[in-house]
Amino acid sequence: MNTSLQQILPLLNENRGMDFFGYRPAMIQRRIDQRLPLTNCKDIDDYFSYLKKTPLELDILIDSLTINVSEFFRDPLMFEYLAAHILPALFKQKKKHQTPFLRIWSSGCAMGEEPYSIAMLLNDGSVFEKQTAHLNMDVTIFATDIDKKIIKKARKAVYSFESIKNVKYGLVEKNFLHQGNDFHLLPFLKEQISFSVYDILDPNSYAPPESIFGNFDMVFCRNMLIYFNTQYQETIFEKLYRSLSLNGYLILGEAEVPPMKYQNHFRKVNECCHIYQKNQ
Repeated sequence: MNTSLQQILPLLNENRGMDFFGYRPAMIQRRIDQRLPLTNCKDIDDYFSYLKKTPLELDILIDSLTINVSEFFRDPLMFEYLAAHILPALFKQKKKHQTPFLRIWSSGCAMGEEPYSIAMLLNDGSVFEKQTAHLNMDVTIFATDIDKKIIKKARKAVYSFESIKNVKYGLVEKNFLHQGNDFHLLPFLKEQISFSVYDILDPNSYAPPESIFGNFDMVFCRNMLIYFNTQYQETIFEKLYRSLSLNGYLILGEAEVPPMKYQNHFRKVNECCHIYQKNQ
């Protein structure tokens, strides 16, 4: 790792409390390279000096590194599979054991597109009215991200057309108010999500404090692991495993798989989606 890069990471940690030590060096280098021409710095050593005397740039760099990119119903095939197979199976299991509550965690939720997509799916009566007809299901969706500013935007729930391009027209009509170039999520859906700031690498907890005890039926951790080295991936997977209920489901990104150490802890549910079920 470049000497100045080794100095930049402690600087971010000391001044903003952000731990990027587990991020892949090549990814960090790319983000810094993008900042060089925008800050008139000739190289990374020059940029390090600039960072030390420009507090605002610390925040800009952190925004760049936290990679808050998402969209509604990202990977539509995965959501279709959840609707057709996973959620009905969960409802059936809940009814059998008379436990009418469903707990879901969306980790790295960015501007809220993923947890709101989950909520829309669960509120789609055409999909779940048969499964929920005899259940007074209490659904709780926890959504977390390390970025405080992005969590504020998620709570406001105002989106561009680009964000909702994968949403079916009927769901747009039912869940959004179109104003100018923006789409405002309706209050009833916003109220179903519990947003909080949470660092998934926090060594003092294995689940968001707001959830009290974890025990999630489903955990979404998509397109996050690819930015971490193997050691940090294993740390994250230990948390994910502990936070899931017995036979709970873990949903990963299209390019992600459990680290070797944890591959026996999960079984892949099908071949077309990166959905894994916790082994007993």
